[in-house]
Amino acid sequence: MRSDFGRSDFGPSDPELHPLIAQRWSPRALVPTATVPDEALRSMLEAARWAPSWGNTQPARYLVGRRGDATFGAIFETLSRGNKSWAGAAAVLLLACAVTVNEKGDLPLPEYGVGLATENLVLQAVAKGFVAHQMGGFDRDAARSAFALPDDVRPLVVVAIGVLGSPDLLPEERRERETRPRQRLPLAELAFTDTWGKPARF
Repeated sequence: MRSDFGRSDFGPSDPELHPLIAQRWSPRALVPTATVPDEALRSMLEAARWAPSWGNTQPARYLVGRRGDATFGAIFETLSRGNKSWAGAAAVLLLACAVTVNEKGDLPLPEYGVGLATENLVLQAVAKGFVAHQMGGFDRDAARSAFALPDDVRPLVVVAIGVLGSPDLLPEERRERETRPRQRLPLAELAFTDTWGKPARF
């Protein structure tokens, strides 16, 4: 379900980037009446399921809430005040957690595994015409309590999924941030060769 508020004017310009990567961003303006069909949501979670992980340990788990149900409400209540100001318009809220132990003992790099799975999920959301915004601003202790999380499960991030709406849907103080150009560090500050800090050349 695509909206009329696509932002092709402010994304990456490198023509080598896959369109799904170029189109992915983290908006806050969401259509408050939009829904995500079961088929689309299932496909996002399938994308997460097929992400790589250390030794195929698959540490990622998701609590799934749809707007109006109890799980959505419980996830929403854990959010920071700033995130509450817009995330209620999401069609879906997910609480992404890491399982840190299995029958063999502690899992290596479980947070990395959840990150890989969640990026898969987000890119699948873009492929289906939706947007997703990942949030670290939530009360982890409240999440543990609300969902009776076991001690070996670590809540990491909340993901809001929905349909992109007009920036006018946001409180005035958030509209400018919604429309400003995205920026990233230059590649020379990310990729090195020979020694730390020496830019790799391409």
